[in-house]
Amino acid sequence: MKVKLEDVAKAAGVSPTTVSRVLNNRGYISEQTKEKVENAIKELNYYPNDVARSLFKKRTNFIGLIVPTVSNPFFGELSLYIENICSSLGYKIILCNSSGQLEKEKAYSTMLIRHQVDGIIVCSYNRGIDTYKYPKLPIVAIDHYLAPTIPVVGSDNYMGGKMAVQHLIDRGCRSIIHINGPLELETPAQYRRKAYEDLVDNPSTYELQFDDEDIVLAIRKILVERPETDGIFASDDIMAAACLQVARELNIQVPEQLKVVGYDGTKTTRSLLPQLTTIQQPIEEIAKTAVKKLMDMIDNSELSGPYETTLPVQLLINETT
Repeated sequence: MKVKLEDVAKAAGVSPTTVSRVLNNRGYISEQTKEKVENAIKELNYYPNDVARSLFKKRTNFIGLIVPTVSNPFFGELSLYIENICSSLGYKIILCNSSGQLEKEKAYSTMLIRHQVDGIIVCSYNRGIDTYKYPKLPIVAIDHYLAPTIPVVGSDNYMGGKMAVQHLIDRGCRSIIHINGPLELETPAQYRRKAYEDLVDNPSTYELQFDDEDIVLAIRKILVERPETDGIFASDDIMAAACLQVARELNIQVPEQLKVVGYDGTKTTRSLLPQLTTIQQPIEEIAKTAVKKLMDMIDNSELSGPYETTLPVQLLINETT
């Protein structure tokens, strides 16, 4: 049977109001009375109703975090940093894995609002979700344009793309292709594509779905049809890893015949594929900046500032180039 506040009051020999004041640290309570209440709480194994307390404090200390998938090392590492930072500030994270599905993300965003979270950090790519237009709820997006009033935090995607392609050019590549996600995704990551198209004559961009189980087959088809390809700029490290797998299967020597540059540079990728040349995003700084911006919005709903925050990237040169 669930222990109630009234049970604690009866065990401590005080009123329910006194127990509430002890729990919320309000008003003067003698040390003797406080000790009685605390002992009763321990003996009965009582846990306060956080929902009721949040109504009093007008804050739940919960933050919603929506990601398309935690299986991608970038989102997994980003989620870890965000959770650690929020925890240090006294907030708990409700992690929602949308699997890239529009209806699932709509359901999660509605659930978060109904749970009265203090704010939401959104890392997914779906558009047309009305709950993000909720006027009083602080929302920060990561690498995704959600709405004109929602701030965006991300890395310098154009510079990252430019560094990757220029590195391939400097390494002697003359037939460079770019493997990217769907063009219809309105994300700052499309600037990686823009940088590629600005630097390469006769650019060839191939759009692959991030959740495409046949990504290896798609890349194999590309390399078979384009045997002259000597450089690949992949929009993330997962696609770059698939390119390396296909190259091995087709007996294409890397980096002698084909050079590959990825994007993200997570700890997981650097551990499993230390040979991969990649553009490293400042994932921890992205998390810190997003959380700080969200906390500023929670503390001051009228707060204004830069709509988009762009953080620097760096090129990590390894054996694939």
